[in-house]
Amino acid sequence: MPDVRLSSPQGKWILLTTVLGSSMVLLDSTVVNVALPRIGRDLDADLAALQWTVNAYMVTLAGLILLGGALGDRFGRRKVFVVGVLWFAGASLLCGLAPDTGVLVAARALQGVGGALLTPGSLALIQASFHPDDRGRAVGLWSGFGGIGAAVGPFVGGWLVDGPGWRWVFLLNVPLALLCAPVAVRHVPESAGGGAEGRFDVLGAALGAVALALVTYALIEADAGSPLVVVSAVAGPVAAVAFVLVEKRRPHPMMPLDVFASRQFSAVNVVTLCVYAAFGGFFFLAALQLQVVVGWSALAAGTALLPTTALMLLLSARSGELGDRIGPRIPLTVGPLLCAAGMLLMLRVGPDASYATEVLPALLVLGLGMVTLVAPLTATVLASVDTARAGLASGINNAAARAAGLVAVAALPLLAGMGPEAYRLPDAFDDAFRRAMVLCAGVLVLGSALAFATVRRPAPDCRHPECRRHGSVAVPPLEAETEPGEERGSGAR
Repeated sequence: MPDVRLSSPQGKWILLTTVLGSSMVLLDSTVVNVALPRIGRDLDADLAALQWTVNAYMVTLAGLILLGGALGDRFGRRKVFVVGVLWFAGASLLCGLAPDTGVLVAARALQGVGGALLTPGSLALIQASFHPDDRGRAVGLWSGFGGIGAAVGPFVGGWLVDGPGWRWVFLLNVPLALLCAPVAVRHVPESAGGGAEGRFDVLGAALGAVALALVTYALIEADAGSPLVVVSAVAGPVAAVAFVLVEKRRPHPMMPLDVFASRQFSAVNVVTLCVYAAFGGFFFLAALQLQVVVGWSALAAGTALLPTTALMLLLSARSGELGDRIGPRIPLTVGPLLCAAGMLLMLRVGPDASYATEVLPALLVLGLGMVTLVAPLTATVLASVDTARAGLASGINNAAARAAGLVAVAALPLLAGMGPEAYRLPDAFDDAFRRAMVLCAGVLVLGSALAFATVRRPAPDCRHPECRRHGSVAVPPLEAETEPGEERGSGAR
């Protein structure tokens, strides 16, 4: 039984360590989009290279995040967390020193591997270290401080891009890691999950990541029409089928397929795909629209996007409480519709747009929609499976959201008709951005209809989310595995 108290010096060090580790990943997921135009100009990159700058990271992170949690359970959560922090820092240093887009994209893929190691471990260390009486408050503080990091990410990114340069968006992770890793080694107790020996599934993780990479390549490079694109378009789905077959036949798969026997779990994950595909596409293109078309600096564009994450941080806990009272069906139906309305309001954002009358209203409506749906979505995912598998269900849902975002970043420019030089041509980018917003709104409406048709009120004794405050706009919150012999009903309020 973990016995560290939050009020103790060790408890404060553990909280600091986990906040620093998760903040590295949250910051990176929000600041890079703001830096893309400057990266493109400095490295003479086309739009496809900018897409890969985002997606190389997401491919490895989404494909390996479930494996990262299993590695921590087997080899020690602190050990894998520290390895992930140092790996992430090393890859970040390589990103910051990259002489061209090829090195940058490769380094971003390595960053994703580090993120997959440290992201599950951050919350798992809290779960495994703190006394049960203090765990709820520790998780609340962890998610709150992490949300603040996500909220200030675009502002910090814009300031760095306009000041010392875009490379410092990545180099900033190095001092954070040099602070985080020694503190973890000195103050965080080691722990491992019981029965973790059978959960090591490298083949499944590799096939999942390869499938995502091939599909992403086919979408991003589709305009080239090369034989390699055709091969990737065929091999990607084949790898995905192979992944399913491997997971079905292995005795201890990374992603047990029987979890999808719950119709509600399957349906909510499809809703997740719709919602986070739209979010991923929006935040990738909105940062470019505000700089390329509206003409704002990176700092102004990053600051402009703050309302969405601020609303998530301030109101997500209340949204979760509302979902507990009225059930998830209405929030998961209304939330995507509000988000769709916010994206359609972005059609008014063009050259010389006014922040107060055109940009801010759209972001406020979008943020309110996100607040409405994210907490009930997580609660429904956890309620759709047995309590002992809630952590697994959360990991699958988190990975699905990341996969949806990376596919959207790959596909939207193609579907909206953006050419390789679109981000250098304000008029062309503006036209394509408008088409993309309509597509994103349509996907959200589809998610809303699916939620209305499939989501039902969960049983009253199901597990509730621990992460009641959430500031990330890229993915739903990740919940820790339940310790053997322990069941949690109410979570952190």
